[in-house]
Amino acid sequence: MKMSNGVEWAMHCCVSLGQAVDPVPAARLAELHGVPTAYLAKHLQALSRADIVRSVPGPAGGYVLTRAADSITALEVVEAVDGTDPAFRCTEIRQQGPLALPAKSCRVPCAIARAMAAADAAWRAALAAITIADLAANIDADSSGTALTDLRDWLTTGTR
Repeated sequence: MKMSNGVEWAMHCCVSLGQAVDPVPAARLAELHGVPTAYLAKHLQALSRADIVRSVPGPAGGYVLTRAADSITALEVVEAVDGTDPAFRCTEIRQQGPLALPAKSCRVPCAIARAMAAADAAWRAALAAITIADLAANIDADSSGTALTDLRDWLTTGTR
């Protein structure tokens, strides 16, 4: 399965917003992650439509999470950006070609469709079990050991 770059960007933005005290403008999030502002703004809008973030207007405005980071799942972010369609779509190939089966013989999904549906369900369950707070909890272990503090400082002052 291939996800768009927007999923990675949206996840990082959600982790960052979970550390922010004040709203963070899209341009600032784009600067933090080194990504194009216009493209990131589209993903922030998708997160907003999914009620994961909301835009705060005004000179001190920007984006904030709509709820605590421990109540937003990775699956919600993925689905907000890339949609909810399953990765595999059965086209009932069994009903095609010289050995085509009649529709009445294809009332039950084939082994391939069943396997793919099970894999999709497992993938979704795994992402549903991970929250934005869980991801943030691992940042220090995955980096310099001060990444969360550095992130908070940068969001507040613009420096490390």
